[in-house]
Amino acid sequence: MIPNLPDRPKIAIIGLGYVGLPLAVRLSAHYCVLGFDVNTARLAELGTGIDRTGECDKSALDNAALEMSSDRACLTDCDVFIITVPTPVDSNNQPDLSAILSASQDVGQALRPGNIVVYESTVYPGVTEGICGPALERASGLTCGTAFFLGYSPERINPGDREHTLDRITKVVAGQTPDVTEFLATLYGSVTQGGVFRAKNIRTAEAAKVIENAQRDINIAFINEVAIIFNKMGLQTHDVLDAARTKWNFLDFRPGLVGGHCIGVDPFYLAHAAREVGHEPEVILAGRRINDGFATFVAGQITTELGGPEPCRILVLGLTFKENVPDLRNSKVADLVKNLASRGHRVTVHDDLADRDEARSEYGIELLKSLEGAGRFDCVVGAVPHRTYIDLSAAQLEHLLNPGGLLADLKGMWRNQVLDTSYHRWEL
Repeated sequence: MIPNLPDRPKIAIIGLGYVGLPLAVRLSAHYCVLGFDVNTARLAELGTGIDRTGECDKSALDNAALEMSSDRACLTDCDVFIITVPTPVDSNNQPDLSAILSASQDVGQALRPGNIVVYESTVYPGVTEGICGPALERASGLTCGTAFFLGYSPERINPGDREHTLDRITKVVAGQTPDVTEFLATLYGSVTQGGVFRAKNIRTAEAAKVIENAQRDINIAFINEVAIIFNKMGLQTHDVLDAARTKWNFLDFRPGLVGGHCIGVDPFYLAHAAREVGHEPEVILAGRRINDGFATFVAGQITTELGGPEPCRILVLGLTFKENVPDLRNSKVADLVKNLASRGHRVTVHDDLADRDEARSEYGIELLKSLEGAGRFDCVVGAVPHRTYIDLSAAQLEHLLNPGGLLADLKGMWRNQVLDTSYHRWEL
C-alpha cells in the first residue's frame, strides 16, 4: 500500500498536447482529472471543443468530465501527477530538459506526502530518478521514495494513427516501489484494452522508450541510404521495395524526410546517455546524419532533374512532419524548402492541415491559401502524402505544371498516375 494515497485519487495531467490530452480525456471516465497547461490560448481552444492536434474530436471533449486550468494553485489538491511535456533537443542536438524541469518545479510546489509523480516524456535512462526526483525534492522539501514516489510510463501516441490509439496499445509501467508499479498498472489498465507491461524498473522503462524510436530512425536511415545509391544506379527505390517486401521477414520501411518530435529527436537522447557511460554511439549517429542530410540530397536531385542551376518556380505540397496531421514540429520539409531556396529557386508551399501562423513563426514560410488559381510551376514536389494530395488526379497535377515541368514524388503517392509524356517525373 502507498501511505496517504486515497482510494480514488485525483489526477493531474501536466501538459495537454498530443499525449496529455487523450490521456486526460480517457482517465476522466474513471477518475477526477485536472488537465493543467501553461498555454492559456490552448486551454481557451479546448474549452470550445477544438483540438488543433486532431487527437480528440469535439464530442470527446464536450463529454469528458475534465477540469482544465493554468492556475498552479489548482494542483495542490491532486494526488497523482502525470507529466507529459515535450523533451526536445537544443541547437547542438543535446537533450533539452527545460520543459520537464519546469513542470517538475510546478508539481514540486504542490506535492504532499503520499503523492505519486509519473513521467511520460521521453528521456534517457536515469533522468526520472537522477534529475527529476531531486528537482521535485528541492521544490517540495519532501524526500523522494519515502514522502512521495516516482513512476514512469512512456508515451506511445502516434499522431494521426487511428489504429494504435491509447485505448488499444500496451502501456509499459514502472514504479519506484512494487506498490507504485501495481498502482500504475491499475491506473493505465483502466484506459487501455492492450494490456500493461510491468518493466523491471524505471531506468529499464526509460531505456525501452528511447530505443523504440532510435530503432525506427536507423531503419529509415538504411532505406534512405539505399535510395541515394539506387538513384545513382538509375533505379526507383519504390520499385525495389515492391519486390523486396514479398519476402516474409523483410522490414517494410520507406524512404523520406524524418522529422517530428520523436524519431528525429530521441536518438540524440540515447547518444547522450551512451557518451555519459563512455561509449561513442556510431550506428545511432550515423543514422541521424543520413536522415538529417536527406533534405539536401533531395534538393540537389530536384535541381539536377530541372536541368541545372537556373532558378525555377517550385510548388511544395505538404509541410507537416507526417501525413494527415497538423503537427509542424521539427519538419524536415522546411529544411527541403530552405535548401531549394538556397539554390535560387522560388519556392511556394501549400499545406491545408498546417497552421499558417505557426508555419510563419516557426519557419518563416508563408503558406499558399489554396491551390485554386495558384498558377503553374516548373516543378511540383509531393513532400507529404496527405490524403488530399494522394487524391489529386493526373489532370489536376498537369494543371499545376508548366509544359514539360517536373513532378517530384518523394513518397511514391502518384506512381499510378499516368501523365502526358511531355512532363518529367522523378521519384526516390
